[in-house]
Amino acid sequence: MSDEILINVSPSETRVALIEGGLLQELYLERTSAHSHVGKIFQGQVKRVLPGMQAAFVDIGLDRTAFLHVAELAPPRSGLDDEEAQAVPLPNITELVREGQEVLVQVIKDPIGSKGARLTTHLSIPSRYLVLLPQADSIGISVRIESEEERQRLKGLLESELPEGGDGFGYILRTNAEGVSADAIAQDLEFLHRLWGRIRAQMSEAKPGDLLFSDLSLPLRSLRDVMGDSVERVRIDHEATCRQTQKFLSEFMPEWLDRVEYYAGPGPLFDLFGVEDEIQRALSRTTTLKSGGHIVIDQTEAMTTVDVNTGGYVGHRTLEETIFKTNLEAAQAIARQLRLRSLGGIIIIDFIDMYDEEHKRQVLRTLERALERDHARTMVNPISSLGLVEMTRKRTTESLEQRLCEICPTCSGRGTIKSAETVSFEIYREILRAVRQFETGQLLVLASARVVECILDEQNQTVADLEELVGKSIRFQGDEQYSQEQFDVVLL
Repeated sequence: MSDEILINVSPSETRVALIEGGLLQELYLERTSAHSHVGKIFQGQVKRVLPGMQAAFVDIGLDRTAFLHVAELAPPRSGLDDEEAQAVPLPNITELVREGQEVLVQVIKDPIGSKGARLTTHLSIPSRYLVLLPQADSIGISVRIESEEERQRLKGLLESELPEGGDGFGYILRTNAEGVSADAIAQDLEFLHRLWGRIRAQMSEAKPGDLLFSDLSLPLRSLRDVMGDSVERVRIDHEATCRQTQKFLSEFMPEWLDRVEYYAGPGPLFDLFGVEDEIQRALSRTTTLKSGGHIVIDQTEAMTTVDVNTGGYVGHRTLEETIFKTNLEAAQAIARQLRLRSLGGIIIIDFIDMYDEEHKRQVLRTLERALERDHARTMVNPISSLGLVEMTRKRTTESLEQRLCEICPTCSGRGTIKSAETVSFEIYREILRAVRQFETGQLLVLASARVVECILDEQNQTVADLEELVGKSIRFQGDEQYSQEQFDVVLL
C-alpha cells in the first residue's frame, strides 16, 4: 500500500500526518501560539558562563535563556572518527566565550519542561538534497544511502560543482539526494549560497535576540524532508496552503507536483484514515496488540519505559512460542509508537522473557528493521542480562503527550490520589493538632463529598470516639469545590 501525506490547516494549528500502509506513523503539529524554534539562527548574547558545567547560558530572545555546551562551541573536529574525537580533550569554555559576548547560534532542541532551548554554533542550513555547514570544510553523506557506488557518484557530482580545493564550506548529502541529477545538486548549491549570503548580510546589523534565519513552514518543511517515491499522494484541506505548496514544489521539486491535491471532501481530512482516533489512542499508556497482548508506555523526565505483556493472548502451541509471537508483534508496534508519540532520549524496553537465543535475535532484528523508516536517528543495544533492550532515539522537540496535554491539577502528575480513607485519617490528625493549639467550642470540617461520606458512613464510631477524646463537637460538611485531597478544619 502506498504512502500518503495529509496536511490539515486551521487558523490556530497546522498538522501533518504521514500515513504508511494505511496507518498513521508520524504526526507533526505546529500551533500559532507555540512555534518550534529548531533550526532557527539567532544573534545571541552570553549571559552567564559556568566553567564547572563547561557550558554557557545565552539570551536569544526567548522566555528562558538557552543552553550552550562547550562541545557545540569548539571548532568542528573534521576528519576524526568518534573514538579519535573523544580522545581529544575539549578546551575550557572560558577560553572560547565570555559574559556579554555576542555569538551566532542555532537551536537544536526546543525548550522542554523547565529546560531552555539547546544551542550550537555549528550552523547547518538544509535544502532538499544538501545541508550547508558554514563552519566545516568536509563532505558527508547520509548513512541511509547504502550503495557505495551511489555514494561515490553523489560525492563526485558535488565536488564537480565546487572550485578546486573546495569553497570553504562543508556539506552533507541528504537521503533525498539518492538518484538525483547533477542539475538538481547544482540548483540546491546555488540556493544555499544565496541563503547564507543573506544571513551574513543581516549579521552586521543584528542585535542580541534578533532572528536571522527560520526554516520553512511546517507543510513545506514536511514535504522537503518526508516526500519520496513511496508517497503516492499529498492531500491538503486548505486552498491557500495548497497553492503555496504547489508553487514551492514547482520551483524545487517539480517531479512531485502532480501528486498534490486540494481536499474538499464532505468530512474532515483526518477522518479518512482514522487519524483523530489514532491520536487519542497515542495519548493512552496502553496500546493493544492484534493478538490480544498489549504494551504499556510510561514517559518520565529521565527516560521512557515500555513493558510488553501477553494480556489475553494464550497462543496455540507452547508458552515459549506464545511469548515469541507476542514479542515479535510488540517490536513492530513499539517502533511505530515511538515515531507517532515523538518519544526520544533513553528508551528501555522490557520484552517478555525469552530463553531461546534465536528468538531473542529475531525479536531484536524485527525491532531494528521496523526502525529503519524512522526519520529520527536511533541506536539499539543488544538484549541485556536482565532481558531489557536499551535504545536511544534523537529528541529535538517535545513528545506528543507533552505538546497536547498538561499536568493533571488533581494528582499533580502522580497518576494517583490519596484514598478517601487516607484523607479522613489526615483530617483526624489535623483536628487533634488544632485542639491542642487553640481554644474552641466546636469544629467544622470542610472536605470533598466523597471523603465526608466515607467518614459519616464507614467511620461514625471513630468520629464518636474522637469527639469524646477532644471534648468538642465536630461537624462535617461536603463541598464539591474541594478535590479529594483537600480539606479545611475550621474553628467555630
